[in-house]
Amino acid sequence: MLALDTATPAVTAGVVELTPDSPPRLLAERVTVNAKAHGELLTPHLQEALAEAGRTLADLDAVVCGSGPGPFTGLRVGLVTAAALGQALNRPVYPVPTPDAVALDAATGKPLLVATDARRKEVYWAAYDAAGRRTDGPHVDRPADLAAKLPAVASAAGEGASLYADVLGLPVVAARYPSPVSLVAAAAEELLAGARPAALTPLYLRRPDAVEPVGRKRVTKG
Repeated sequence: MLALDTATPAVTAGVVELTPDSPPRLLAERVTVNAKAHGELLTPHLQEALAEAGRTLADLDAVVCGSGPGPFTGLRVGLVTAAALGQALNRPVYPVPTPDAVALDAATGKPLLVATDARRKEVYWAAYDAAGRRTDGPHVDRPADLAAKLPAVASAAGEGASLYADVLGLPVVAARYPSPVSLVAAAAEELLAGARPAALTPLYLRRPDAVEPVGRKRVTKG
């Protein structure tokens, strides 16, 4: 499996082996934390990971891609790349909400909050039960607003949790970004069953900054 995620500042690509009788096993990965380099780094990263794993694109059974929530530009890079690969290779593409993967990486065994950086002094967040199942979200909020309505959780994970730990008032566990293994683990049941993937729909949660002009701008005096 090829696993990709560009919903956070981490540009993530990895090759993961998945069999019915064992958990996902990482064969190779490339991860660079650079919020401005998703477009430049993702394809080289996946090519390097494939080469290190001794695989080619033709060897892939499926593609798993983090579907956000995340900022528009970065998130689009991963989803468009995954969709293009799926179409070119005739392979299924499975979307995974990025916080779901972070929750699996955290694996605290207790209720957990995952908060990623949404910029603009906001966080994307979701809540999980002790088994890592999502119970709320994903949503986007200011950290102070989230702190005022925190679900019953024991700790927090994700870059947003680290950035606003003083506001959220929760112990922070080490998981900051989704790993290739956790992305595949989040979709493992569907992958092993050969289920039809859900639509590859990005979780933006916010409207884009760019808007269409509503009228022509006057350039002459009148």
